[in-house]
Amino acid sequence: MNENSNSVNIDQKQRGYHHGNLRAVLVSEGLNALQEKDADDISLRAVARRTGVSATSVYRHFPDKQAFVEALCAEGSRMLAAAQREAMLSSGGGQNGLDATGLAYVNFALANPTLFRLMSRAAPSETGLGGAKDPAMQELMSNVATLLPKDVSEERRRIRALHAWSVVHGITMLVLEGRLPRDIETIKGVIQTPVD
Repeated sequence: MNENSNSVNIDQKQRGYHHGNLRAVLVSEGLNALQEKDADDISLRAVARRTGVSATSVYRHFPDKQAFVEALCAEGSRMLAAAQREAMLSSGGGQNGLDATGLAYVNFALANPTLFRLMSRAAPSETGLGGAKDPAMQELMSNVATLLPKDVSEERRRIRALHAWSVVHGITMLVLEGRLPRDIETIKGVIQTPVD
């Protein structure tokens, strides 16, 4: 039997998506859409069209746009954490590694400005950027812990991580807002933090 032997032929390209992990595909399409549009301009129906599924299929995975936005932010945080982890490992760890994770943070934001702004403002506070359950913050806390003596208090580790995050987030926002040029040497110079 070939594709022409069925009286109800549907072109494979027009058939759309109907198997596998639809939730992951929808998030991926949402991230792609954020490369082209602002988050406010993306609707669940538009993501459904981009994916080739019905709007009802989307609502099975995301009851409303806020749930979808939170999923985009969570995926962005995982991507950012992975970039930080890779930067730490590829630079050999230590203070150089921590500085490299800061640069990875800035680079991630500059490569994904719409997603980064969305992560900064729309994610729930606990899972959003800097939140206790944010994968990127957990990665930063882990990296900072490798630099400090084992007997340093948890509060001191937290403060050191907040310091590092504040520096890179601050310079990131200044660059995104056009208040500082995208000069890599200046950015690296600001990111470098003193060893405790």
